[in-house]
Amino acid sequence: QVQLVESGGGLVQAGGSLRLSCTASGRSFSFSTYAMAWFRQAPGKEREFVAGIDWLGLSTYYADFVKGRFTISRDNAKNTVYLQMNSLKPEDTAVYYCAAGTRVVRTVNRADYWGQGTQVTVSS
Repeated sequence: QVQLVESGGGLVQAGGSLRLSCTASGRSFSFSTYAMAWFRQAPGKEREFVAGIDWLGLSTYYADFVKGRFTISRDNAKNTVYLQMNSLKPEDTAVYYCAAGTRVVRTVNRADYWGQGTQVTVSS
């Protein structure tokens, strides 16, 4: 009964910023034992990896197209992972999904749990 709930999406102009949050809950869910990640999916496209973070937040991983613009972080005390998105581009428009896994998550098949997603739209 693990739930991941994203928030913080919206409509922004190119060059703007958004901060996404994903809060986990569940009777048997121990947040600190899960690696976390963000994926995104645009209409007609496959779901793609955006950023990942290990159990303690000591290591982070980014897709090439967001390096230098996005930052992933986590607060285990709040069961929350964040994605700070700066210098947004129209091609960043997608539904952004939070994911959790017992191993480092960098691909779709490594995720054990998914949120429902939050829409990010970047206008030019």
